[in-house]
Amino acid sequence: MVGPQQALVLAAQGVNSGPLQTWIQDNIVPLVLLAIAIIILWIGGRGDNAGVARRSVGLVIGLVALGIAVSGRAADVGSFLAGLITG
Repeated sequence: MVGPQQALVLAAQGVNSGPLQTWIQDNIVPLVLLAIAIIILWIGGRGDNAGVARRSVGLVIGLVALGIAVSGRAADVGSFLAGLITG
């Protein structure tokens, strides 16, 4: 059990989610990508090529969003895209 003084010390140190983010990027993301690949191969094995194409386009868009999210450069990408529209 954490006492009041220990709680103040922990609060003063701040909470950091860096190790959790690293663990998710190193472990969860590859497992999700593997599961998606297996599902697409399973659908393709049934002969539903149009379904595979639709899901692949969605997968590429999702991977782009994931890459932007984990790279830490979302603000730069947003500025670039806004610059394409505003000139």
